[in-house]
Amino acid sequence: MFSKTRVAVLRGGPSSEYHVSLKTGANVLSRLPEKYHALDVLIDRDGMWHLKGKVEPSEKILGKVDVVWNALHGEYGEDGGVQHLLEAHAIPFTGSGRLASALSYSKILAKKIAENAGIKTPQYRILRSEEISSLPALAEELYRTFPHPSIVKPASSGSSIGVSVATTPEELFSALSTAFSLSDVILIEEYIEGKEASTGIIEGFRGQKFYPLIPVEVVLPQDGRFLDFDTRYAEDREHRCPGGFSNREKEELQALATTIHKLLGLRHYSRSEFIVHPKRGIFFLEADSVPDLHEGVSPYLHSLGAVGATTRDFLGHVLSLALERN
Repeated sequence: MFSKTRVAVLRGGPSSEYHVSLKTGANVLSRLPEKYHALDVLIDRDGMWHLKGKVEPSEKILGKVDVVWNALHGEYGEDGGVQHLLEAHAIPFTGSGRLASALSYSKILAKKIAENAGIKTPQYRILRSEEISSLPALAEELYRTFPHPSIVKPASSGSSIGVSVATTPEELFSALSTAFSLSDVILIEEYIEGKEASTGIIEGFRGQKFYPLIPVEVVLPQDGRFLDFDTRYAEDREHRCPGGFSNREKEELQALATTIHKLLGLRHYSRSEFIVHPKRGIFFLEADSVPDLHEGVSPYLHSLGAVGATTRDFLGHVLSLALERN
């Protein structure tokens, strides 16, 4: 009979964000409150589950635990894959369920849901590989007809993988090639100059049904044009919390993040990313159902610290939500 609640921390996974997930999972393992007994569950790039260095069927591992902390980023961990498995086994787990995870992971669906609610998003077009006969011709056509600079990205991915900014037909062709190498469906968006903002939500925290964290301003390098993968996870990346936002902008960011969390049906906690243009206002970019949580890099952890909450407090709170099946 276990005196402590057994928590399986899932990390790794068959995704391009494998190493990011390893770091998030490591931080969760090291910060779990004392009342929990942690099991480090590694899922390798082939989708095999490992416990204590030994490959075991997922159902056998899940039979040994009381709750799961999902620290998987990207494909399988955020697109509804692992959520489907956990729901099928009736195992309580942290974060959003299958449908909400799939909705937030799809940039197209998330944008359309936000648009339908009157939330501004950058102008965009959806491009599908089966509809394209010539990539150079497409690049030329988009350069003539779409606002530039533009930003090109796979329709479903995280951590800015496969994302490029283009200002010339040549750059646009390269950006399209890169994005299509990762996805059959991609987005081209209007590039909007402004401050990058990351705003987190925690459910049931400090007496609020949806507690908005203080928006974090993610400061780009001097030569950076967007939050690319290297910038996102650089140890020397600068976060400002509170960021350089007016009180009105801060309140609007928090209200928008709360609305997006509810619109997408997200659960327990989430993060939404925005661009704040000095004249045109705030534009929603994307939502993250499993924000990265590794020390010194995660804007989510910066915003937790800014409101006086520790990582341990946060983990304990979210686990209690999962165990209560809220």
